Amino acid sequence: MKLLEPGTVVDGFVVDECMHAGGMAHIYTVHYAQPQVAQAFPMVMKVPRMTAGDGAENIVGFEVEHQLLQLLSGPHVPRFVAAGDMARTPYLVMEHVPGKPLQHWLDQAQLTHTRPGADEIARLGAAIAAAAHNLHRQDAVHLDLKPGNVVIRPDGSAVLIDFGLSWHAHQPDLLAQEMRPAIGSPPWMAPEQVVGVRGDPRSDVFAIGVMLYELATGELPFGDPQTRGGLRQRLWMDPPPPRVHAKDLPPWLQEVILHCLEPEADHRYASAAHLAFDLSHPQQISVGERGKRIGRTSWWVHVKRWLRAAGLHYHPSPLPSKQIDQVPIVMVAVPWKDASDATLYSLRQAAQRSLGARPGARLACVSVVGAGDCVTTDEARSEVQLHRQQLERLRQWAEGLDLQDHQVSFHVIEASDRAQALLAYARTNGVNLIIVGAATHGLKLQRLLTTVPVRIAMEAPCSVMLIKQSLPFEHLMLASEVDALAPAATMGDVIPPLRSPDS
Repeated sequence: MKLLEPGTVVDGFVVDECMHAGGMAHIYTVHYAQPQVAQAFPMVMKVPRMTAGDGAENIVGFEVEHQLLQLLSGPHVPRFVAAGDMARTPYLVMEHVPGKPLQHWLDQAQLTHTRPGADEIARLGAAIAAAAHNLHRQDAVHLDLKPGNVVIRPDGSAVLIDFGLSWHAHQPDLLAQEMRPAIGSPPWMAPEQVVGVRGDPRSDVFAIGVMLYELATGELPFGDPQTRGGLRQRLWMDPPPPRVHAKDLPPWLQEVILHCLEPEADHRYASAAHLAFDLSHPQQISVGERGKRIGRTSWWVHVKRWLRAAGLHYHPSPLPSKQIDQVPIVMVAVPWKDASDATLYSLRQAAQRSLGARPGARLACVSVVGAGDCVTTDEARSEVQLHRQQLERLRQWAEGLDLQDHQVSFHVIEASDRAQALLAYARTNGVNLIIVGAATHGLKLQRLLTTVPVRIAMEAPCSVMLIKQSLPFEHLMLASEVDALAPAATMGDVIPPLRSPDS
């Protein structure tokens, strides 16, 4: 199809100019032809190429993107406006997302011969991972994440674009039905995609790892293979560690990148939310063998991987939303002072039960310190000392937990509004479950006083578990004798997010 001329009217949309002429589609800025129609945001029109020399994947990809854009929502995907008739003029009109593609940072690095700093790479990676997690929660997997398909908004958030190769659990997989087994862009394609496995959200985690590797080193970890044999090598081979190319790269960042690039999906981050969490809290990353590696994995490991890869074949993927819900981020709000043994014990038991039922889940232990709790003659030193003391208390509290197969991190937040600080932490870090101690007075009084637990239960973006005080049996007699603790009670139930006191 030839380029549309500026001023061309297509189904009530006026074509302004061609923004991009790619191998699969042309993209134009457009506006409504009728001036009385209000336009809430800038728009673009995507028209697939359909000349005699273009492949069938252009049309199939157009159909896939048409399906997905109507199903997806949220701040990390462009808003869908309209679509044209395939038999007449196929097109998609969607939001024109303001910002810069991730490719901008790679181009700038090439021009200036300097790489982005580790903190900036972590910031970009966390934004992309958060966007991917939002997509996965809608039972979709992008499967073509690359620098040209990620737009970073001015506020630092990421928007994913170009869903022509994507997969959705509730739609027919047209690409798998009609196209070749390996579908994707070779430099960023996950190993399981090479053998036709589609629908695993950890494939997007792999692609994010490739982008982080390129940002950190200026190199692609697996090059740009053009043959099936070249693609299959990533099923068993590791790339050179990033620090081979960038010797000043922090070990924690190499740990994250190589964790994303594990050949077997089971060894990568369990979800994009876990990846975003690490990149948002690099000081909490535990650097292991991956972060310290300076050479490739041994040939014997490659042989064993090769033998396992020989048996890989296509199989249906579970629902992405269910898959990531099995490895949640669990946040425990641990009181920083005036906490009874019963409260701390009950919170620990609730955390253990939640983790025990979810192998691979992550635990975040959070305390909020009041802004006026450390005012002394030497305020700066007092703040540092209080922060360190509370971090140590959190670590001591977690010592009684069985954390095998679980990552744990500790966070002390200074804020005057404890409930708001905990809610903001949960929203920012993709928390799936908040465990918090219940107030000791009655429900009616709690609503009148709007206690911290009640506010969290009302406004939380996720499930909340309110925990009543409870001690093990051998301590009950002592507790009753001193009358220092509330009567023993069972664990609280999980409470879904409340939207108002009357809901």
